[in-house]
Amino acid sequence: MSPACAGARSLDVLRWRAGQAQQVDDWLTEEVPVALQYNGVSHAVMLATPLDLEDFATGFSLSEGIIEQAGQLYDCEVEHGSLGITLHLEVATRCLEVLRQRRRTLAGRTGCGLCGTDSLEQVLRPLRELPANARASVGSDAVARALRALRTQQRLNAATGAVHAAGWCDDDGRLLLLREDVGRHNALDKLIGAMARAGADASRGFVVVTSRASVEMVHKAAQAGVPLLVAVSAPTALAVQTARSVGMGLAGLARGDDLVVYSGAQRIRLELPSTTSTSLIPT
Repeated sequence: MSPACAGARSLDVLRWRAGQAQQVDDWLTEEVPVALQYNGVSHAVMLATPLDLEDFATGFSLSEGIIEQAGQLYDCEVEHGSLGITLHLEVATRCLEVLRQRRRTLAGRTGCGLCGTDSLEQVLRPLRELPANARASVGSDAVARALRALRTQQRLNAATGAVHAAGWCDDDGRLLLLREDVGRHNALDKLIGAMARAGADASRGFVVVTSRASVEMVHKAAQAGVPLLVAVSAPTALAVQTARSVGMGLAGLARGDDLVVYSGAQRIRLELPSTTSTSLIPT
């Protein structure tokens, strides 16, 4: 399998195009059950693309508040089985105690990051307000540049057309890290994990995602300390409320040079495509 199709498999399909039928090979995204076990205790099963699993384990653990820093995940052993993949994770004892107090039995879904949550308290866990040093503004031209880079570097999506992506960008819109997955929440978790494992400073730069911005996406980004989340589609009302409550920038419907700022207007400088700056949104 070529590197461009890692995370996909080739299947024989019948294609109907321009009035003609043709038997062809097509690349399809892999979607497998991935179980996360912490210190031998089963915690969640997610349907995911089996790529960057150590990033996924780290990012999920961070965004769910199970660990506070990547170093608290001591080990990640990947076990492939006939029914799926198990990630055997070893965490600090005090992290395991937090996990036991907030047990979740997640049914693996790609559309909802809250499926299987036991109580309302677990849905909207308290978030810390973003620190003052995470309030630098980003130009709208940098956002447009980041979105262009995201489209061109989605190798798995180019092969299959069926995955989401999340990218970490610097203030100039240069794409520094990118992760893909059939689930939008998983893609973001993988990115958060990759950032943490690389020692990236989450307070500098912003995250772009090829999906809508649900409250779960906002929660994960805020938990990681990301000051600005940019989504290709629109956010939900609860996502906007959550972003505003912690001082996080949230932009949606970001396509080409256009976007809508829903929270944290001070975090985005609206600039004309010619890079001439204009103050169109009050700060």
